[in-house]
Amino acid sequence: MKYLPFGRTGLMVSQLALGTGNFGTGWGHGADPDTSEAIFNAYADAGGNFIDTADVYQFGQSEEILGALLDGRREDFVVATKFTRGAAPNANRLVTGNSRKAMVASVEASLRRLKTDRIDIYWAHYPDSVTPAEEIVRGFEDLARAGKILYAGLSNFPAWRLSRIVTLAELTRVVPVAAAQFEHSLVHRQPEADLFPASDALGLGVVTWSPLGGGMLTGKYRQGEKGRAEGFGGRVFQPENSGQRTSVLDTVLLIADELGVGADHVAIAWAETHGAVPMIGPRSPEQLASNLGALAVELSSDQLDRLDAVSSLDPTAPARDHVPRAGGKSPRVVIA
Repeated sequence: MKYLPFGRTGLMVSQLALGTGNFGTGWGHGADPDTSEAIFNAYADAGGNFIDTADVYQFGQSEEILGALLDGRREDFVVATKFTRGAAPNANRLVTGNSRKAMVASVEASLRRLKTDRIDIYWAHYPDSVTPAEEIVRGFEDLARAGKILYAGLSNFPAWRLSRIVTLAELTRVVPVAAAQFEHSLVHRQPEADLFPASDALGLGVVTWSPLGGGMLTGKYRQGEKGRAEGFGGRVFQPENSGQRTSVLDTVLLIADELGVGADHVAIAWAETHGAVPMIGPRSPEQLASNLGALAVELSSDQLDRLDAVSSLDPTAPARDHVPRAGGKSPRVVIA
């Protein structure tokens, strides 16, 4: 596993993050504690040190399972969690959203479930379209000054909201809003138009979720598998519902065959070329082992050109320069 500095922080994080939305069965679809432990240990054995969860994942079970798994090795990992939706199926409106009250209630509950005294990166899961930017910044500051969180992050925020909140935090010299998280894959490239450039300009560490399009880019749904197509009610899933998406998957499968690797290896390796930390979310040790295979894949310039061209939002756009970071900056990496 390689390690790189996360944005303008001093954190050195592994090149792939482990998303734990599948840790638990509270949603009726996921991994039991023993399976979750096997996934966690295999990721750690591979050198992974970046764990991402949320209070809402499996209605709190993900954090609870992680709390047990972190016992005795808390300092080996960067632990990130999120708030906004609450951990209960029908959470009270006063403990949901982005308000300071929701932050305080949520962080205390997450700390208890995670069995830790602080959260390394605390994400607002998504904007509630009500709470002012100033209140979000002040809430993060309160938590940081109380020692409950080290860094703040914004997940699924549009670029204009992201820019305003980060700028307010900079001007008021409060807690560093250090990170952005958003969906990005060969079938969801919209963030390249605004979120990637904004994050790069603001010096944010970037985590991208669903690099496999909810599993679509593995090709497994062509074989009749269901997975996230049904398991999460069809959410966080990109269907093969257009001619372009069919062409994208065809190209991924063709390149995978050329390299003698899995389709997931190609999709994850492509996502890594954008300077972000792609987040994988396996439901079994076998899926994890396959996803980690992407670490050994190096796509050629020709293969990157083909993937870029077939997935382009603008078919008339020229091929990009192949740099590992938006803005042309190469991240410093350390190989374990």
